[in-house]
Amino acid sequence: MLIQLGVIGLLVAMLPLSIVWVSDNPDKYRKLVWVTLFLTFDLIMFGAFTRLTDSGLGCPDWPGCYGQADPVRAHADISAAEAAMPTGPVTVVKAWIEMIHRYLAMAIGVLIIAIMVSAWRRWWKSGRKETRFSPVFATILLAFVCLQGAFGAWTVTLKLQPVIVTIHLLLGMFLLALLTWLGARQTDHAPVFRAATALRLPAILAALLLAIQIALGGWVSSNYAALACPDFPLCQGVLLPAMDFAHGFALWRELGMTVGGEYLPFPALTAIHWTHRLFAFAVIALLVWLALKATRIGGLQKTARWLLAGIALQFATGVLTVFLNFPLALAVIHNGGAALLVLLLTMLNYKVRLAR
Repeated sequence: MLIQLGVIGLLVAMLPLSIVWVSDNPDKYRKLVWVTLFLTFDLIMFGAFTRLTDSGLGCPDWPGCYGQADPVRAHADISAAEAAMPTGPVTVVKAWIEMIHRYLAMAIGVLIIAIMVSAWRRWWKSGRKETRFSPVFATILLAFVCLQGAFGAWTVTLKLQPVIVTIHLLLGMFLLALLTWLGARQTDHAPVFRAATALRLPAILAALLLAIQIALGGWVSSNYAALACPDFPLCQGVLLPAMDFAHGFALWRELGMTVGGEYLPFPALTAIHWTHRLFAFAVIALLVWLALKATRIGGLQKTARWLLAGIALQFATGVLTVFLNFPLALAVIHNGGAALLVLLLTMLNYKVRLAR
């Protein structure tokens, strides 16, 4: 089964590798990095789709599906589970969603291996002088994607334990940030004015606050707390609803349960949702301030404008998701908006460091 899964991952990766190979771009390494970045962004959005459609346990074992490399061969087991519990986590559709997510993740792993091998080869051929082909960075990427794969496995084997699901999301976002940084190193940028040095610390702080907000969003999603506040800007018609922070933010516990093994009370879900919503205002305020400052500095304007657009998109999808009763498409776009902010803020941090 492992060999079959490896072959499937390699076959899926062959399409983007072929695109890179036949492209007219003379810098194949740069092309490979950006294609991998694009597919990682897509994988994050498809991971959100997997989570939001409750397909995380569509195949309740790992790495295969009922011991098989694909849902076709496991069809009998999947159908039996679906017949026993029609509204349960295992259905034919959910199994395919989960396995496609795994196939895409394996393909990303193959692409990152290709990046690492290419980096080592090019760095060696350049006489170990070409820093943009840093093999250390590429090797760290491979180690990181292996760690991400381990948390993907634990997500399934620990039955969607919220803290594991949230860490899995954070690692995916961090992988996207690493690829963005690597892609930025392969790209020629316009000169950045010296005034940008004043934004170095605020840009780092903004990245840290965004990471916390994404963790809070992952905590909302992994605890199925999205419906705890069905209105906006109030929550359950009041500014401060009844909330249970102790149970809501106890990290090591099973899905839907307290640490003591009881069902998670609704005020705990309210506390989770309300905290994510409140912290969003602080993050948006800092990001808008940072982007507006950056629009006045040569070399940062384009990235800053894109960042402002990303903030507007994220705020709009967040509010509309509540008003429209959490439609799946908007919820997935909201997750994609978070990934877009990670990409843009990473790029801004990189460019700020170019200021001399």
